[in-house]
Amino acid sequence: MKITKEFEKLEKSAVKLTVTVSKADVENTYKSVLSKYVKNAQIPGFRKGHVPSNVLERKYGDALKADALSEVIDSSFGEIFNDKDAEFRPLPYAQPQMDKLPELDLTKDLTYVVTFDVFPTVEKVSFDGITVKEPQVTIGDAELADELKNIQERNAMVVDKKDGDAAAKDDIVTVDFFEIGDDGKEVAGSKREDFTFTIGSGANIYKIDDDVIGMKKGDTKEITKSYDKDDTNDELAGKTKKLSVTVKALKLRDLPAIDDELAQDVNEKYKTLDDLKKDLTKNMEVAMKRKINEIKQNSLLEQLVEKNAFDIPSSMLAAELDGRWGMMAQQFQTTPAELERMIVASGQTKEGMLEQWAAESEKMLKSRILVDNLLKEKNISVTPEEVEAEYGKIAEEGGMTVEEVKKHYEDPRSKEYLIDMVKENKLFEELYKQVKVTKGDKMSFKELFEAR
Repeated sequence: MKITKEFEKLEKSAVKLTVTVSKADVENTYKSVLSKYVKNAQIPGFRKGHVPSNVLERKYGDALKADALSEVIDSSFGEIFNDKDAEFRPLPYAQPQMDKLPELDLTKDLTYVVTFDVFPTVEKVSFDGITVKEPQVTIGDAELADELKNIQERNAMVVDKKDGDAAAKDDIVTVDFFEIGDDGKEVAGSKREDFTFTIGSGANIYKIDDDVIGMKKGDTKEITKSYDKDDTNDELAGKTKKLSVTVKALKLRDLPAIDDELAQDVNEKYKTLDDLKKDLTKNMEVAMKRKINEIKQNSLLEQLVEKNAFDIPSSMLAAELDGRWGMMAQQFQTTPAELERMIVASGQTKEGMLEQWAAESEKMLKSRILVDNLLKEKNISVTPEEVEAEYGKIAEEGGMTVEEVKKHYEDPRSKEYLIDMVKENKLFEELYKQVKVTKGDKMSFKELFEAR
């Protein structure tokens, strides 16, 4: 086809495309469509395939022109974007829009106009004034002791306390309770039976942790509690409640000793406690480095997004929000439509939730766009040797063989994800050279994972 095209950039990464198709191509397309009609038309008085063209044009003139117009537009549009070097490409999830359908006139060139969203570009990314702070974290005896304590608690046995033993902090207690009204009787609907919680956790409605300490199995106690006006529970805020509480059962966690035997229980590959400690330290160091890297990358991207203002297409944000909605439905093991009914039943709306997500989603999309633009601008690529090196790094960090790692990434999509990750890591190493990287706050291993 002989085509002329003109692109015009619009706001929010949209493009207006004006296409003109030559009169000769329009006429040829019309004749091709007419030929198909002639071949397949069945009209009384004529044999199939022998209906005169002028008869078909009189009978199906509008339909013929509509089909020919559609074919001209589809063919020309496809031809423009089959070119791999096409300047602009429509986003796959947003249909190009045509405000006015052109009229097919076989005596003239055909011109039509469409608008569509394209992937945003950032002409020149500015790094001026950006400072990335790297958290300062050390892993010492205290951090290792915390990890060992967590392992100890995960391997604890829960056993019944002896009859006559009193409830103490960290015990697991099972109680029956109900509210007592001003008339001294049970408040209807307030009774709970066999309610279990850990003393000191605060995981109970009336916050009676301290009040049950000292009680024994079978004891019943009346408890009067007053709650602050700013209590997080609106049903309790500023009120005084009288409760009857009966202890039904008391259990405690029997913590194992932190020794070689515990290490062997964790994994048969550990022969001694020192073996476990070495592995824990190594795993903590790997986790620490990954978290610090994540914090640095997020900080850099947040500042880049703030410094380099650009718009993203509405269709791109809508697609992202729709994807998040679908993922949420999967998490609830339901359909998007059923999820919306559940949300409405809870007093919210889908539109309200999407609006809450919009700012965060837009920031994430802009970060992704900046990364993609910078990868292209800096022509970041990955060699087979670098992929092999990444296999080795993953194997070392995960305590696996290189062959096991490679098997995990046999699937083409998984390997592509790995390559993209290596590309991005290379990109950020380059970007850190263009900004100021300074030492950040000192923090503990636990604080690191509580940071953004």
